[in-house]
Amino acid sequence: MARDGHSRLDVLQQTIGYEFGDTGLLERAVTHSSLSASGKIKDLERLEFLGDRVLGLMAAEALWRTYPDYTEGDMAPRLNTMVRKETCADAARAIGLGEALRLSQSEEDAGGRDKTAILGDACEALLGALYVDGGLPAARQLFAIYWEPNIEKLAARRIDAKTALQEWAQGLGRPAPSYKTVSREGPAHAPVFIMDVTVNGYEPARGTAGSKRAAQMLAAQEFLVREGIWEDDE
Repeated sequence: MARDGHSRLDVLQQTIGYEFGDTGLLERAVTHSSLSASGKIKDLERLEFLGDRVLGLMAAEALWRTYPDYTEGDMAPRLNTMVRKETCADAARAIGLGEALRLSQSEEDAGGRDKTAILGDACEALLGALYVDGGLPAARQLFAIYWEPNIEKLAARRIDAKTALQEWAQGLGRPAPSYKTVSREGPAHAPVFIMDVTVNGYEPARGTAGSKRAAQMLAAQEFLVREGIWEDDE
């Protein structure tokens, strides 16, 4: 694939089947904050904020239409799976979004084009840009590429990792798992938390994410997979 910025954006538009009227929106959606420190370049964060809500609406509607007999309680955990950062990163990989990202050289050297957090943010920003440029029909162009074909897999109900780990520990007659903050790094607007979870009699497991809750969830998931309680692809 060509490395020229405009060529990469052209390829991206062809992939999602939508041509932007305002290509500035697209450029902003693929610009990582590592390039915006000077304040002269606008990055993707505002579009990410909007895209997160757009995705939530489309995912909720898709669940409502696909599963007419589900209650709110049935749909809520499925919605969480469909909109989580890891799912957005997988969608980004499916359309080759990483190749179109605008990153600082240091972030490029650090493998930023395939980082889950960066890809997830950029995917949400792209959804936001599509919505601003062409409304929900434009955003649905991207939703239809990844989320619609995978809705059954994405929406497969699974109790969340923290709850699953707690119930497993209780079933063994052990105290509830304990969570500990190992470190908090990064700027205030984009923190990175490292959390450990411990169950009596077992080695701790670790999770890293942009919020304490998400890091705890990943730590619990790591524990469940490591101990063979969950399959790796659950």
